[in-house]
Amino acid sequence: METLEILSEYELERGKPMPSINHGVIQARLIGALLKYEDQYTVASELTLDLEPQPLIPDICVYPRFSLDLLHDQIKAQKLPLLVVEILSPRQYISDLIDKMELYFAAGVKSGWLVQPALSSIVIFTPEMESTVYSSGEMTDPVVGITVNLDKIFS
Repeated sequence: METLEILSEYELERGKPMPSINHGVIQARLIGALLKYEDQYTVASELTLDLEPQPLIPDICVYPRFSLDLLHDQIKAQKLPLLVVEILSPRQYISDLIDKMELYFAAGVKSGWLVQPALSSIVIFTPEMESTVYSSGEMTDPVVGITVNLDKIFS
C-alpha cells in the first residue's frame, strides 16, 4: 500500500523539508561558530535569495560585514552571500543539495558547505564543484578563511 506524503505549509512555502532536531541544533551550533567572525562577516539564517529561475533559501548565508537598516527591511536578498551552508535533512536527497550548490555558484556565490549530520561531516565545495570532506578536528574554508571545529559542531 502506497502512503501519501502531505507537505506542511513550511515545506510548500520554502520548497524544502521541515528541519529535524539534529538539523536545528547543528544549524544553531554553526551559527554560533560563525558569529566569532562577526567583525568581518554578517551571518543570516533562512534568508531567501532572489535567484532565477526560482528563489532559494540556504540554511545559513555569510556576507561581507554590513550594518542592518532596521527601518527598511527586505523580504528577499538581492545581493548574494560569499558562503552558503546547506544542512541535509532526513527527508532530503544529497543530489538535490548538490544541484542547489550548482545554482548558487552559477549565480556568483564563492563557497558552499554541505553538512551531513548522520556522517558528522561537512563538504566544502568550490565554484568549480571541487569538494573537500571534513569529519573531525578543524576545517578552514579557503575562500572566506573561516575555521570551524567539527568536534564541537557534531558533539
